[in-house]
Amino acid sequence: MTVRLYDSRSQAVRDLVPITPGQIGMYVCGPTVQSSPHIGHLRSALVYDLWRRWLTYRGYRVTLVRNVTDIDDKILANAFGDEEWWALAYRYELEFTAGYTALGIQAPTYEPRATASVAQMQEIVQELIERGHAYPAPDGSGDVYFDVKSWPTYGELTRQRLDDMAPAEDADPRGKRDPRDFALWKGHKSDEPESASWSSPWGPGRPGWHIECSAMSSRYLGTEFDIHGGGLDLRFPHHENELAQSAAAGHGFARHWVHNGLVNVNGQKMSKSLGNSIYAAEFLEMAPPIVIRYYLGQAHYRSTIDYHDGALEEAEAALDRIRVFLERADRRFSGTRFAGEGLQVVPDAFGEAMDDDLAVPQALAVLHDRVRVGNAALDAEDLGTAADIRGEVIAMTEVLGINPLAEPWKSDADDEVAAALDALVGRLIETREAARGARDFATADRIRDQLAESGIQLEDGVNGSHWSLA
Repeated sequence: MTVRLYDSRSQAVRDLVPITPGQIGMYVCGPTVQSSPHIGHLRSALVYDLWRRWLTYRGYRVTLVRNVTDIDDKILANAFGDEEWWALAYRYELEFTAGYTALGIQAPTYEPRATASVAQMQEIVQELIERGHAYPAPDGSGDVYFDVKSWPTYGELTRQRLDDMAPAEDADPRGKRDPRDFALWKGHKSDEPESASWSSPWGPGRPGWHIECSAMSSRYLGTEFDIHGGGLDLRFPHHENELAQSAAAGHGFARHWVHNGLVNVNGQKMSKSLGNSIYAAEFLEMAPPIVIRYYLGQAHYRSTIDYHDGALEEAEAALDRIRVFLERADRRFSGTRFAGEGLQVVPDAFGEAMDDDLAVPQALAVLHDRVRVGNAALDAEDLGTAADIRGEVIAMTEVLGINPLAEPWKSDADDEVAAALDALVGRLIETREAARGARDFATADRIRDQLAESGIQLEDGVNGSHWSLA
């Protein structure tokens, strides 16, 4: 039961060997809260929720850290009028949290904000200066830069040569020794609010983007941890710079690097210029959240998802097949010794797929196959087999976070509608049974046909008739 993952640094699938047996430390780059979240942000958070759930199922104690970048150039630029930059950041942070919660994404073990770890960032910057890998700008701006030429392995994560890299665009180039040097600390500018400035040995200012994650990961997980995750778009320059500055400071840093694929819309990358971005709030109105979760989680995490019209309907149909089986099984087991039976353990084939770099598409194939076999067992009145399969289906859907019977996906309105429908259909079944007892088969067949036209399927068995949505 060795879990294997694709390590972006070595560009190979590797066995996951924890630093501390039985424990996994995972750092995931969370949002820069400059604007509303889009579906790509939801997909990224969901990927690491699935990793966490599976590793937990395999018996690991997972510490997941997902940060919030709440101080950044774009956050300052987007604050207008009477709204302070920190208020804007918090407003958007709440939008991200609402999206995560709606999709059943478990809260991280720690969710630090960058502004709470500035002291730790300054410690790393000072260490880099003392080791000869960073320097204060000579122009008195208060900027501090990482000296990329001082670190021979710079570019190893993305396998780039320094000579082929474009200049870093995160600060004024006039104070740099090399245009590719990137900012560790940004001196305070006259047009920036005083509240966005911290005192430092190099003058008042604020941290650069990359140093934030190096500081927060080491603060909460130690200077060496098991997995660093994030979107594919963060590999360069963000993750490349994180790795360089942390390693240059003497940190072991991340043993494995994991990157999730992006989300396109109708074959095109989402962008403001194309006007094709789908924001989380509007996406969550297109279908029930569990359908959104199924859709965003069904592809392999490293692949690109291409959203198109009809995609959510396909996901909803797939979920309905699972839900109908579980509801059908529970109705059939009611009042029998099989009610609540079935050991909730995933099948070996499901486990093998998930162990193999979180191969969710193959795992879902196992899930749907077990649903098919379970329905066949119910048709054959093989209740023992059906109960075992029900347990497997519950276990698999719990791991994936898509158990349609789980409480988070229910609402009071759903329960009320279900109760009303069950009562209505139950009365029609009783009327049909009475007609059959009186040998009035024309009435019995008419009731069955009327229910079928409404999408309700009847199953006649030795213990009476049961219904399900077709």
